[in-house]
Amino acid sequence: MKTAGIPLHLAAKGSSLVIIDIPDGKSKAQLIRLGILKGELVLCLEKLPGGTIVIQKNRQEIAIGVSLAKTILVAHASPDPSRSHRPKK
Repeated sequence: MKTAGIPLHLAAKGSSLVIIDIPDGKSKAQLIRLGILKGELVLCLEKLPGGTIVIQKNRQEIAIGVSLAKTILVAHASPDPSRSHRPKK
């Protein structure tokens, strides 16, 4: 079953996302070098006026131009209950 996604440039600021597809070719190689792979969790930090999207992966902030962001498919990440609280000692 394939997960339906939206292009990254349409994601709302502040949303937690999972990457479900990235483009082939040179863009794919560049994204892989930045650690942007299928299945990675990212946070949409900012949507700049020119269309650039700033995402956060772990502690790294990455700015992605609108033309590339249109080719990256994402889905909203479901909250992970194991990360919401720590067990009491």
